[in-house]
Amino acid sequence: MLFTTSFTPWLIAVGLNTVLLAIVWIAPKKLLTPAGIFHAWLLGVLIWGTLGWQGYVVVVFYFLVGSAVTRIGMEQKEAAGIAEKRSGARGPENVWGSALTGALCALGTLLVASPYRSLLLLGYVASFATKLSDTCGSEVGKAYGKRTFLITTLQPVARGTEGAISLEGTIAGVVGSIAIALIGWGVNLISLTDVLFCVLAAFIATNVESLIGATLQSKFDWMTNEVVNFINTLIGAIIAVLLVLAWRWYGLG
Repeated sequence: MLFTTSFTPWLIAVGLNTVLLAIVWIAPKKLLTPAGIFHAWLLGVLIWGTLGWQGYVVVVFYFLVGSAVTRIGMEQKEAAGIAEKRSGARGPENVWGSALTGALCALGTLLVASPYRSLLLLGYVASFATKLSDTCGSEVGKAYGKRTFLITTLQPVARGTEGAISLEGTIAGVVGSIAIALIGWGVNLISLTDVLFCVLAAFIATNVESLIGATLQSKFDWMTNEVVNFINTLIGAIIAVLLVLAWRWYGLG
């Protein structure tokens, strides 16, 4: 019985991720590099093993939508030199830059009980809401942004400039965060009220990420896009948790 209750989710995780990522490996359009496939396998096993199919649905939704959005206007973005490298195929650095915060939250659920577990689940969903908001905002802005402005000065800048924002990208980012937060609610990881906290946290964190890109990223060699992505998702998760704690503190939830 101990084997059944303790190890079955992990065995399912290994089998499922092996099959799915084998399909990704042979697919004609490469969504992941070979090394990226291995790291995505590790991430998928970890998420299913800790959070079950509910947590897995959230990360798969992020991956599929994020990959699709990255390919919007790819030829145009490549011609302008502002496309993601490898035509959007994600490597290990992309996997963990996007998902390390979520993975830490998932692992944390093994160590704590309620009510703290619910906060980690909120942080998990909020981290992916933040990253999808960032991806949608960046990629849609680079493809369709009619006017782009540097977030620090609001001066017009070229598409793809670090720290640039646009109305089209901002709207796309909000829509992306709403979509994934609703997925998290639909699979019972978070409450309906938490959806609002995820969207607010994603909006704030994404703009903080733009500020970091405009002011700090070019000054430090170690501050790569992947490091900034991790910082971005961590900020989103923390803000969402702080919002719900404040909500409860004032007796509103």
